[in-house]
Amino acid sequence: MTRHYLLIDDNEAFAENLAEILRDTGASVDVAHDGVRALELVKEKRYDALVTDMRMPGMSGAEVLHEIRRLDPGVPAVLLSAYSLNEQLRMARRDGLLAVLSKPQQIPRLLKILAAARRSGAVLLVEDDIALADNLSEALCERGLTAVTATELKELASIEAQPFAALVDLRLPDATFGEALQAVESRWPDTPAIVMTAFGQEAQAVGAREYVHKPFDTATVLARLEALYREPKPA
Repeated sequence: MTRHYLLIDDNEAFAENLAEILRDTGASVDVAHDGVRALELVKEKRYDALVTDMRMPGMSGAEVLHEIRRLDPGVPAVLLSAYSLNEQLRMARRDGLLAVLSKPQQIPRLLKILAAARRSGAVLLVEDDIALADNLSEALCERGLTAVTATELKELASIEAQPFAALVDLRLPDATFGEALQAVESRWPDTPAIVMTAFGQEAQAVGAREYVHKPFDTATVLARLEALYREPKPA
């Protein structure tokens, strides 16, 4: 089955070169050189994945992704950037990313990631331990799943993605104990939430339906997420 990709980059030469590389894999590729055109295309077509540059005139890659999430919450996204823009990157991670790659050195890795990308494969990751969040995000990416990352409670309100599962830490710097879990269950009532904690009694105290002990076996958590991804979704 032909894969359909959207490539968003204001560098026309780079965009067309990358589009040709992707087409050589048998994929169908549409190219947009700005955010406005990208949004028009997303309204017209359902894509298997999108690739966007971060730094563009007008709407940045993070801003484009945020608007696309309103139109198509389930599309996997890869961010390409030659720059470190911390606040923009945090915004993009909240909206859900398969990966952040440097350009143009990581094109072979990009091809592998796109081939594995799965629609509606977002996992909400609520965790203020950046190293743990990064490790989990990388593990999810290897399986074609998207990490939607929030490190603070206040970030949950701006998330447009629709996760099929959530991994939730009970302790966040801007929240009372267990407040993050309550917020996730209130915002996404049909989304199974798995608590990550060092103490099982903590999870039981807040009524967690499922939890894993820190430090946990990542493979076991990924296997559970795979099972949840395969479960029939509510109509």
